[in-house]
Amino acid sequence: MNLYHNESIVSGKKKIIVLGSGPNRIGQGIEFDYCCVHGLLAIKECGYEAIMINCNPETVSTDFDMADKLYFEPVNWEHIYEIIDHEKPDGVIVQLGGQTALKISKKLFEKNIPIIGTSFENMDIAEDRGRFSDLLKQLEIPYPEYGSAQDVDEALKVANRVGYPVLVRPSYVIGGQRMKIVINDEELEKSVVSILKHIPDNKILIDQFLDRCQEAEIDAIYDGEKMHIMGIMEHIEPAGIHSGDSHAMLPYFNLSPMTITTMEHYAIKIAKALSIKGLINIQFAIKDGIVYVIEANPRASRTTPFIAKAYQIPYLNIATKIMLGTHKIANFTFEKKLTGFAIKEPVFSFNKFPNVNKELGPEMKSTGESIRFIKDLRDPYFRKLYKDRSMYLSK
Repeated sequence: MNLYHNESIVSGKKKIIVLGSGPNRIGQGIEFDYCCVHGLLAIKECGYEAIMINCNPETVSTDFDMADKLYFEPVNWEHIYEIIDHEKPDGVIVQLGGQTALKISKKLFEKNIPIIGTSFENMDIAEDRGRFSDLLKQLEIPYPEYGSAQDVDEALKVANRVGYPVLVRPSYVIGGQRMKIVINDEELEKSVVSILKHIPDNKILIDQFLDRCQEAEIDAIYDGEKMHIMGIMEHIEPAGIHSGDSHAMLPYFNLSPMTITTMEHYAIKIAKALSIKGLINIQFAIKDGIVYVIEANPRASRTTPFIAKAYQIPYLNIATKIMLGTHKIANFTFEKKLTGFAIKEPVFSFNKFPNVNKELGPEMKSTGESIRFIKDLRDPYFRKLYKDRSMYLSK
């Protein structure tokens, strides 16, 4: 008698697996569910069987009728590999499930499992701070000075070379986990010891912190030949607040034409160099007229759904079709339907965690975001946010 029964019957169709972002948690909000849902719809429209792997009962991507087949399983390698081995898909999409899904790409690459869209090698360049900085240097794009360390002594040498204040963080983590701005050797030592204690065997990154500067980001789609910039968002808070916790304005409101042109130029150069196929998010810091690239995320960012909703354009559907190679940017028309401005408002769950430190910084603490539409810059809500920012920058 067979004691084991597998209810998942494999079809003879061509199939694509989408990796979700797992349960809601601080550091990674629910925005990526929107990305996965529209990705599934695009996969179906392109004639593939759409398979979803996710384990969040509060999301639309795990509704029984959204994907052709749903595996309600943890988004970790052991579960994913068994499903891939069973289904034998034509490829796996990692760009739609945030950092959780993206981190699986290395295992997929090592097992020769096709990754749909940007290759693992190029995604890894963007994720590895050292390799990415080397690329920026080669492209002649300004970036904050940086260094990496394995222990306290190395970290102190790097910090004193770069110059305080510095941003200390572990590599390959979600939502800026244990990321901190430090101003002297004593604070640096405490921060590094904390990282090594809670996240052992993790490289420590030390970046020059650009204090009192503007921050902005670009979300774009690149098809290997042409780029479409979905949106340019200017953060209302100055640099130092995690992008997931900051208010941001779409479109930008206080950036010069030269700054915008420079950001767009850098975005195209980076997308070409990384051979991006699909989505990319690039974050910038602007200080003393110089545009610095802080980081590039070769995936959907938490602002991608925000921009799609504000402009009423199905950007995730479009990006997925470009990842699959069935369409190019030239196949689409983009009519942005935003009147006035849209403000990204972070959503916090501090009422659920009353003992958590509510002070905002480089470590993300929000669990989602909402949209506030305003007609113009005279809106009282915006004016208060901007006044707070101006006071900080003037200190």
